[in-house]
Amino acid sequence: MTRSSAETRSEMGHGVFQGMAKKKTKDRKQDKQSPVQVGEHHRYQIKSGNLAGTFVARAFPKPPTQARGLIAEASGATEEAAIIALHEVLDSREQRRAEDRRTDEHTGASVPSVEEYVEAIGHVALTRPQRAMLLALALSGATGLTETQMASAAGYKSQASGARSFTSAGLLIAEYLSSEAGSTDPSGDPDARSIMGFRAEPEGAGDPDLWIAHPELREAIQAVL
Repeated sequence: MTRSSAETRSEMGHGVFQGMAKKKTKDRKQDKQSPVQVGEHHRYQIKSGNLAGTFVARAFPKPPTQARGLIAEASGATEEAAIIALHEVLDSREQRRAEDRRTDEHTGASVPSVEEYVEAIGHVALTRPQRAMLLALALSGATGLTETQMASAAGYKSQASGARSFTSAGLLIAEYLSSEAGSTDPSGDPDARSIMGFRAEPEGAGDPDLWIAHPELREAIQAVL
């Protein structure tokens, strides 16, 4: 065998082993990486996987919301165990929140906490007019606004349009918080406005009714909007 042939075979062998070494390195890297599984639980998106040798499941705001941030997390001996543990954490959180809600003396509705309202407002798709209306209502404090004033604050030309938009906003918040949407309004027209406030009795004959937002909602709106 000539020197040239030996050198060629040596170089070829070196290249093969070098390629094998690269492949093994790549395989080891892939072994360390665990694919992230994505699921849902109620209104949350669940992401789970193996993180540095520990199975972890985390809850985040569910798309298409623009809100970001970790809601809760849990770990377990397996990925399934971590997911189950996280579901229990979230269910316990929801139960605690429901138990902490107060009952509004005007409507009998269950009123969420400031924390719940902040989360809901940050997640539901409120329109710009709805946000303007809610902000105006919050800034009016315990005095409240007439439906005409609320519609005007949102840029609507008619009181009816403003009322529909207000009800729609209430439905979005109620659905997100899984609240019982229903009003004890004398008109008998059930809607979700009771989750946002109550209709005050007019002071004098012929005076328009006033809508007053719950104190918890007022605080949440001024913190978020």
